[in-house]
Amino acid sequence: MKLVHLSDLHLGKRLNEFSLIEDQEDILNKILAIVRAEAPDGVMIAGDVYDKAVPSAEAVALFDRFLVGLAELTPHIFVISGNHDSPERIAFAAHLLSRAGIHLSPVYDGRVRPVELTDEFGTAAVYLLPFIKPAHVRRVFPEETIDTYTDALGAAVAHLELDQRKRNILVTHQFVTGAARSESEEISVGGADNVDGAVFAPFDYVALGHLHSPQSCGEPKLRYCGTPLKYSFSEAGDRKSVTVAELREKGDLRLRTVPLTPLRDMVELRGSFEAVTAAEFYAGKREDYVHITLTDEQDIPDALGKLRAVYHNLMKLDYDNARTRATGRIEAPSQALRSPLALFAELYEQQNNQPMSPQQRTFLEELLAKEQEA
Repeated sequence: MKLVHLSDLHLGKRLNEFSLIEDQEDILNKILAIVRAEAPDGVMIAGDVYDKAVPSAEAVALFDRFLVGLAELTPHIFVISGNHDSPERIAFAAHLLSRAGIHLSPVYDGRVRPVELTDEFGTAAVYLLPFIKPAHVRRVFPEETIDTYTDALGAAVAHLELDQRKRNILVTHQFVTGAARSESEEISVGGADNVDGAVFAPFDYVALGHLHSPQSCGEPKLRYCGTPLKYSFSEAGDRKSVTVAELREKGDLRLRTVPLTPLRDMVELRGSFEAVTAAEFYAGKREDYVHITLTDEQDIPDALGKLRAVYHNLMKLDYDNARTRATGRIEAPSQALRSPLALFAELYEQQNNQPMSPQQRTFLEELLAKEQEA
C-alpha cells in the first residue's frame, strides 16, 4: 500500500501582506507531478487545508482544482480538517464526494468509520480524525475523565475498535510531545496542546499534520510531512518535501521523501548595505522572499525602498549594530514611575531603531495634554 502524505497547505495565506497564492498554485502543480510519477493507492492531506476558517474564494477555487487533479491520478484522497479549518466546511458534501473516492473527515461526533483498502498484503484501514480539543471529546463521552489533549486523543482512539489483524492508518492533526515547532504555527501556552505519542501505539502509520517542519516523533511511524512551502523565516533552513509511505506486510513500513522546489525561496541575509547590494551577493535571490539584517552602524536613508529595487519581495528589514544591541540589553525601569510620554518614546525607539523627531515629540505632548484636559 503506497500512500502520499501531505499536510498544512494553508491555502490563501498571506505573509507580511504578500499573497502566496501564486506560489501555492505552483507547488500544488509540482505535487501533482509527483503523484503522477508515484501512482499511489491514495493521498492523505492531514489538515490545515486553508489558512483561515473562512477561506478566500481564490483559495477555495485552488483547492478545488487540486482535488480534481488528484482524483485523475489516484483512486483515494483523504482529507481532514485542522485547527485553521472550519470542520463544517471541510465536511461539506462528504457523502457525495466519497463516491468519487474523496474521503472528507466529518465534524467529530465520536464515530470514526474507517475506509478500507486492499492490496496483495491484505486490508488497510484508514481512519480520519480531525483536529480535536478536550472539550470536543468531553461532549461526546461525558462519562470519561478528559482534562488534557492526551486524555482526549486517548479516549478518541480507544473508541475506534481497531482490528489489529489489519494495517491501521490514522490521519490526524495534533501536536505530539517532543516534536519541533516553527514560528508560523499556533502555540498553546505551556504546551497545553501536547499529546503523548503513546496514544497512537495501536497504529501502523500516523499521518500527522500541524507542525511545519518534516520530522518523525520518536519512531518512524509517527510522521509529520511538514508544509509544502516555507511559511516563516524560522523555516528558512528547512528542506520541504512530500512523504511517501509504503506499508507492506503488517509491521513493514518504508518511508521516503520527494523534495519540493518552490517558485520563490524564503531566505535570510545579513551584512552591510554595501555588501547586500553587491551583484555577486544578490545573484539568484532577487525574486525570493527575503529578510535582511543590516549591520551598518548608521541607518541608511530609505533603506527599504532602495533594497526593494534589488530584492523585489523584501518582506522584513532590521538592523543589528551597537545601538540595537544596547537597546536590547537595557532593563526597563519601573513602569509606575514613568510618564506616558516617556513610555511611548521608548516604545517608538524600540520599534523604529531611532528616537522620535522633535516635531513628533511636540505633537505627542499636545495630544497627551488634550487627553488630560478631557
